[in-house]
Amino acid sequence: MQFGASLMGLIRDRTLASTFPGLDTVDVYIAAFRPSDLLFQMMIMAGFSVAIVPLLAQYHADGKRKDMHELLHSVVALAALVFGVVGLLMGLFMETIAPYLVSFTGESLELYIHFARLALLTNFLFVFGNAFGQYLITVQKYWVYGLTPMIYTLGTILGTIFLTPLYGAYGPMYGTLGGAIVYVALRFFAVFAHGNFQIFRFSDFQFFHPDLRQIFSLMWPRMMALGILQGELLLFDKIASGLDAGSVTINAYARNFQAVAVGVAGIALAQSAFSLLSQAAAKKHRERYYIYLRKGTLMLLALTIPGAIVLVLVAPIAARLVSLSHVLPVFTACLFFYAISIPFESVNHLLLRAFYATKHTVTPAIFSVLNGLTAIGVAWVLAPKLGVYSLAVAFTCGQVIQLIGLAVLLPKRVKTVMQ
Repeated sequence: MQFGASLMGLIRDRTLASTFPGLDTVDVYIAAFRPSDLLFQMMIMAGFSVAIVPLLAQYHADGKRKDMHELLHSVVALAALVFGVVGLLMGLFMETIAPYLVSFTGESLELYIHFARLALLTNFLFVFGNAFGQYLITVQKYWVYGLTPMIYTLGTILGTIFLTPLYGAYGPMYGTLGGAIVYVALRFFAVFAHGNFQIFRFSDFQFFHPDLRQIFSLMWPRMMALGILQGELLLFDKIASGLDAGSVTINAYARNFQAVAVGVAGIALAQSAFSLLSQAAAKKHRERYYIYLRKGTLMLLALTIPGAIVLVLVAPIAARLVSLSHVLPVFTACLFFYAISIPFESVNHLLLRAFYATKHTVTPAIFSVLNGLTAIGVAWVLAPKLGVYSLAVAFTCGQVIQLIGLAVLLPKRVKTVMQ
């Protein structure tokens, strides 16, 4: 499923680049999601990715289904309220803040403002979709969880093909919004089909749950970490949008190819291991915890190192797949630097969840922040000399720093909580 989602992403990239060959519109489309992604990652995924699964796993291991449902009710209600209010305010003031986020001017800036507002609505829908997804991870129901990103991306593809002739540059955005609606609906029905017929009745929503305090204590470090990482992407777009037309797209598409290997190996394996690691940590099964971690790390290295080499060798094919053959030298160089980061980022995904499984987020947050600051600093220094290449170099440097820190400190954390 993760491979399928990555493949759909490549088809989306090709469709966008071939539909808008000047790449100006594609630059705007990519950059427009950064502000809402920043909000979503900090306010929603900071809690969902580090706190919800371990708590749900504890209830699941103890057979407390009612407690699982009550926690989800509270989280969904509060997350939707907070993101909705902040997202609305950002949308209202987007015209004021947009010039500080990108270097677009004229019609491109106007299009960016409208796209950014639609992106906020899309991420609001993801508040619900990701809440349902965390439940599916906890109960180890992965098929719909893996299928829905493919459906979401298909929405963008269909919108680009069929709605662009009707709505011009807005076609891809309308398709993306439609894909998000289907994404949420399918995950809801998957939860419903699991036997939880009343799990998200509006009458059961509550804003306060005893576990919320623990969630907030776990998520604030991750908020800082995701904030700096999203700030890194915003800075990358700020730099790229001031370079030649298409720089945002070239950087993003090279990163997307890198993300195929990371997604298929790193993210998929880390997600599937997360619940198992959480349950082993909850029961203090130290040996089993390390079995999952060692096997996962070895599998990742065996998959990602050859994958990185192959990715560099097939750069010309990759460029043709996404209609970037006319900028092949630039794209190939970016892809080379991003490929170096594949093993490092993949193992980072597993190590992060290994920490989260022990209900500890401070150390991962520190090194995620250090990752982002390193990338921002390297990009800022190298951009005048290397241009768009500086972004890929900076990204790789950040991943290496994070991996070293997490690998050194994880054993100490495990020893503390599983004596």
